[in-house]
Amino acid sequence: MTVDVRTETVIDRPREAVAAYAASPDNAPAWYANIQRIEWETPPPLRVGSRVAFTARFLGRTLAYTYEVREHVPGERLVMATAEGPFPMETTYEWSDAAEGATRMTLRNRGEPAGFSRLAAPLMAPAMRRANRADLRRLKSILEAGE
Repeated sequence: MTVDVRTETVIDRPREAVAAYAASPDNAPAWYANIQRIEWETPPPLRVGSRVAFTARFLGRTLAYTYEVREHVPGERLVMATAEGPFPMETTYEWSDAAEGATRMTLRNRGEPAGFSRLAAPLMAPAMRRANRADLRRLKSILEAGE
């Protein structure tokens, strides 16, 4: 069963500011509730081929995984993917202009669970959707407070 979750929000900040903050792995623990820490496996800055290790908690389990940047168009789109672990995942951020100088940010996670995660797949999509909505609310709050 493929899990494919897409969420979005509008943030009252310019696209360049939203994209720069959200695309930086160093900021991920501040706005993703489940991400506990990150570690660069390749030297910054972020670019195609960059590898970043994440430690997260999701559905009561600690997950360690490494994302590799597959596509990076600053200010427009970031695609990261991991093939390791029980839940290979691709995460896509997209940013577009919204009304009055605001930014529409779309967050998409999709993957094909394996092993134990495969059994939990029916629970994963709703849990991911809830987590993503909360994370985007947190991101919006951080960025709009920093005006």
